[in-house]
Amino acid sequence: MGPLGGAVRPGRFFGVYLLYCLNPRHRGRVYVGFTVNPARRVQQHNGGRKKGGAWRTSGRGPWEMVLLVHGFPSAVAALRFEWAWQHPGASRRLAHVGRRVRGEAAFAFHLRVLAAMLRAPPWARLPLTLRWLCPDFCRDLCPPPPPHMPLAFGPLPASRARKDDGEPATDRGSQDQCTLCALALQDEEGPLRCPHPGCVLRAHVICLAEEFLQAEPGQLVPLEGQCPRCKNSLLWGDLLSLCQMGSKEDNDDSDFEEGHWTDLLEM
Repeated sequence: MGPLGGAVRPGRFFGVYLLYCLNPRHRGRVYVGFTVNPARRVQQHNGGRKKGGAWRTSGRGPWEMVLLVHGFPSAVAALRFEWAWQHPGASRRLAHVGRRVRGEAAFAFHLRVLAAMLRAPPWARLPLTLRWLCPDFCRDLCPPPPPHMPLAFGPLPASRARKDDGEPATDRGSQDQCTLCALALQDEEGPLRCPHPGCVLRAHVICLAEEFLQAEPGQLVPLEGQCPRCKNSLLWGDLLSLCQMGSKEDNDDSDFEEGHWTDLLEM
């Protein structure tokens, strides 16, 4: 089980997005949602409820997906983030965030809430990426995201097959074993690999997390660590992102609609 609930499956994509309404009659409205497939999800919102869109966005389009937060370790972690972003006044972790003030645009308010969330536990230690999908909407967050959370711009890169860069032939016999515990690696576990050329590290997520957390006892999610094989510094978020991009598994799950899991996910 992951530290925030739910099985950690680094080969899957879980994201929370911000929509902006371009309809002149409703311009400025925003919507926060969860998705496993951003491109499909925005099409559903613009297609209305009959196409799988949410009732709050139906008939008010077109909508633009302008911002995406991704890198969550599980669907439950992403859904909790979504719920708190939608209901900051009801989340005990965001009690320090003031309400939307008079004259404050909904878009600006949601960015203010997001900035506070990325600096608050438990989200502050997650390997998240903040991706601006539309450059015209890009704004600096105040306070900025933690240093281990990178900013990205443009659409998500297409999935690409994993490749072994300069991997010595003598080490290929151990590809099916975890470098750290020597136990078998299962395909569905999404073994982590060191991205540095020539390094043959392949490890279970849990094994490498425990290795990194030796320097931070008491924490549940690592931020960075040293590769046990090549000794290069690695960011935990980068390792999970590489694993996600290398996965050949299709994300064909249906998205969760708003209001689902409210009682379960309340923080």
